Amino acid sequence: MEKVKFELEIPIHASPNMLYQYVSSPSNLQEWFADKVNSRGKIFSFIWDGVEEEAELITKKTDERIRWKWLESEDDESFFELKIQVDPLTKDVSIIVTDFADDEDEVEEAKQLWENQIDELRHTIGA
Repeated sequence: MEKVKFELEIPIHASPNMLYQYVSSPSNLQEWFADKVNSRGKIFSFIWDGVEEEAELITKKTDERIRWKWLESEDDESFFELKIQVDPLTKDVSIIVTDFADDEDEVEEAKQLWENQIDELRHTIGA
C-alpha cells in the first residue's frame, strides 16, 4: 500500500544550532519526542508507553536536517525528517516536518500528533 507524504512547517523561536541539538541527540529527543531514546550507531530506538520502535538514521546535516527511516517500513519509500529552515530576510526559524501516513484518512491525525510534539519541544526549550 502506498503511504501518503505530508509536510508541516511550524515557526519556532530558537537558534538553528540549539534546535538541531534537540532534534538530533538521544538525550534531548527524549525530553520532547519519546519517553526514552537510545542509539547504537545509526539505529535509534524510540520508546513510547513501553512500546519500542526502531529507526535508522539516514541523513544528517548539522544545524540543518536529520532524517530517519523506520525499520518496520523498509519495503517502502517512507521516512521522517526534521528540517530547520531560516528565512533569509526575516531570520525567522521554522521546523519543517516531513512524514508519511498509512493513508489519506490518517494525515490529519498524524499532523496533529506532530504539532503536539513540536509544542512539547517549544515548551522544553522555552521558545
